[in-house]
Order: sequence, then C-alpha cells, then structure tokens
Amino acid sequence: MARYGQAFKDKAVARLLPPESAPLEVVAREVGIGAGTLERWREEAQSRPARGRAWTAGARLEAVVTTAAMNEAAKSAWCRGHGVFPADLDKWRASCTTALSDPEDVRASPQATRADRKRIKELERDLLRKDRALAETAALLVLSKNGHLGFAPSQWAETPGYLH
Repeated sequence: MARYGQAFKDKAVARLLPPESAPLEVVAREVGIGAGTLERWREEAQSRPARGRAWTAGARLEAVVTTAAMNEAAKSAWCRGHGVFPADLDKWRASCTTALSDPEDVRASPQATRADRKRIKELERDLLRKDRALAETAALLVLSKNGHLGFAPSQWAETPGYLH
C-alpha cells in the first residue's frame, strides 16, 4: 500500500475545495490516486478547522483577484466563507505584487555591484592567505611529530621565515 506525505495530500485536496473546486475525477486522474481515496482525504480535510487547509498558488492568486474590488465588509464576509483571515489576503497580495514586479526594480545598482565585487575579492584574498598559513602550520606540525625538525613547536616563533 502506497503512503503519501501530508503535503501531497493537502495539495490534492486543495484542488477539490473552494475556490478551485476541481472535479474529483479530474484531480484523481491528474495525481494518479483513486477517487475513493481522494474523497476520504477531502472528508478528513473538511473535518479539520479551515485554518489547517492548504491553498495552492493559483487559488491564492484567484482569491486576491476576486477580493481586490470588494469593500471591507464584503471582503470580510468572503474571508469568513472561505476560512481565510484578511491578513492572509494582504500577505498574498504583497507576494503577488513582489512576484510580478519589474526586474529593473529589484536589480542592484552598478555602484552596489562594484562594491560587492571589491568586497568579494578582499575576502577571497584573505581566505587564500589564511589557507596558506594553515597549510604551513599543518606541515610544520607533521614534521615536528615525525621528528624531522630539530626543535619543538614552542620554538616556531623564533624560526626565521615563520609566518606570523
């Protein structure tokens, strides 16, 4: 018997519930699940509070478009009927606006890009310097443990050519 995750179930059931209200047979064919199973999942979802239901991206967009021209009283009534808080609608509207914004609006300025490149080069140089110092320290440690050096690690600082 196949087992499906809760996210998969929620997405399939969201297609069956308002505002999308897709036919059971269509959703069953699209997701490859038996109609009886989907019907059981829908009954379970409807027995839960409305806040626990998942809304697909398309359904959220449709809700934003549907409620855009409504006054506050009508919008509140719509929200009560569909189990959505008005604050959720506001978040969905902001998300839609951000997703549809002009790419020029979110593009970084040339000055910011130059500053970022300069900072990245500085960090890469610093990382390379530290990487080399770490490699030298590791080599000296291995040599001192093997007895190839005639002095102890405490004497490294006094060694000519030792990096500080």
